[in-house]
Amino acid sequence: MVVQAFAFYLFAGILLVSALMVITARNPVHSVLFLILGFFNAAGLFVLLGAEFIAMILVIVYVGAVAVLFLFVVMMLDIDFANLRKGAMQYIPVGIVIGAILLFELVAVYSYWQFAPEAAQNIALPLAEFGELQNSEALGMVLYTDYIFAFQMSGLILFVAMIGAIVLTNRTRPNIRKQKVAEQHARKASDVLEVTQVTSGTGA
Repeated sequence: MVVQAFAFYLFAGILLVSALMVITARNPVHSVLFLILGFFNAAGLFVLLGAEFIAMILVIVYVGAVAVLFLFVVMMLDIDFANLRKGAMQYIPVGIVIGAILLFELVAVYSYWQFAPEAAQNIALPLAEFGELQNSEALGMVLYTDYIFAFQMSGLILFVAMIGAIVLTNRTRPNIRKQKVAEQHARKASDVLEVTQVTSGTGA
């Protein structure tokens, strides 16, 4: 229990600090790097809760795809952040009011929060239906049995969207030089190379 408590406070502390640095760092690249650090520590907290599947998805999807995409976009775009920050101070009062409203809503929701009568039983036996299976195995059994049709349809929709994006961006435009592989393979040396006999003493 001591090791688990130490790991929890370690992950939670680094997560809070990295989340604060995401919104306070002046360099946007540093903000994205702190965001990646926060994702890793959140994944560590999920592992401590026994939700290793969610931790794996958090690392693979958010760190491996979303955060890296943010990093490349920030690094590749030539954005003058100094000009973007000009005049930002005038929006601080509005931001404070909105933040106070959101804080009041969170406090109100937490104050009136009540657990359902079945929550205690579900917490005590979260895997009662599947016995000793891990949560990843239990999720897979449910996903590929009861929800197999929805899973296959979602994959088909994503596949069609990917093909549509490729077709829309691969349109034919004039004055665009494109590689023609068939013509390159069929080209002979005589088509592109000319051998000229130069008499000795008459060259340039």
